[in-house]
Amino acid sequence: MENEHRASQGTSRREFIGGAAFAAAAAAVATTVGRRAVAHAQGSPTVPIEFKSKGLRCRGLKYIPDGHTAGAKHPAIVLAHGFSAVKEMYFTNYAEAFRKAGFVSVVFDYRFQGESEGEPRGQIFPWEQIEDFRNAITFTQLEPEVDPARIGVFGSSYSGGHVICLGALDRRVKCVAGQVPLIDGWTNARAINTRVGMDGFLKFLEADRTERFKSGKVNYLPVVAADNNAVLNTSDSYQWFTETAKAMAPRWENRVTVESLEKFLEYSPAVYLPRISPTPFLMVVAENDILTPTDVAIAAFETAREPKKLVILPGGHFDAYTKGFALSSGAAASWFKQHLTA
Repeated sequence: MENEHRASQGTSRREFIGGAAFAAAAAAVATTVGRRAVAHAQGSPTVPIEFKSKGLRCRGLKYIPDGHTAGAKHPAIVLAHGFSAVKEMYFTNYAEAFRKAGFVSVVFDYRFQGESEGEPRGQIFPWEQIEDFRNAITFTQLEPEVDPARIGVFGSSYSGGHVICLGALDRRVKCVAGQVPLIDGWTNARAINTRVGMDGFLKFLEADRTERFKSGKVNYLPVVAADNNAVLNTSDSYQWFTETAKAMAPRWENRVTVESLEKFLEYSPAVYLPRISPTPFLMVVAENDILTPTDVAIAAFETAREPKKLVILPGGHFDAYTKGFALSSGAAASWFKQHLTA
């Protein structure tokens, strides 16, 4: 596919990136994304941080741009990962990319995951994670290097949905970028499961709710599995999570509470898309995404109002983090520069 750029006369645009540009970008970042270590640039200023959210400590890292001087105030990007993923699973790469673009960036793990506190582990409630995001924004606004009036948010997959909600509900957020986003939990579940499978799944959730009511027992399911008998039931999910965890994220746990899946089905960021405006909104989708389906995301994008932009990358859901990293991070950094540094 040759590079193609299509732009409407307004501020809404679509960009299709592929072919030679994708191959060149993949080659340029192959060394970086292939490293086993967290992708900080050597000598780059990063600071461990923590803040309280609902009484529990969320932990993460703060990245400070080159050339920072005492008293200077920079725009900031707050970011956290998607379903079950921890910050070391390429999200530190995004934080570093934003730092290099001149932003303070704060990346963190939600409660119940990764380095942060909270029991039961593997509890993934979207509105609780959005609360963590909002507390991270408050923390970031109070940091001495940050201009509190210039805050952007970045999310991917599940958290791509979170930043849609944040953009609509929290006007402290001045710019939003979300990639391969979850648009609606119910629609997504129906798209990647058969009707018979969904019926059985709903009965399973009902049985779990009864057991929780009677005994308080917390039940779990695997996030991914080799035979795809798991929550994220695609082969690319299994490959990406297992390989990434082994290479760079030993804190990741391959389990999620069953109750979290009830919350997944109830979650609908789509409702909030028309309400993001006038905050600038970037959506980055993968051309062949089977986990958060491409057609669902593109159709939902049409319901958002100006100013907005859609970028379509080649490949599948997880390519944005790896061989498409330079393109996905570059699109987000450019959007933030346009709207937070002008």
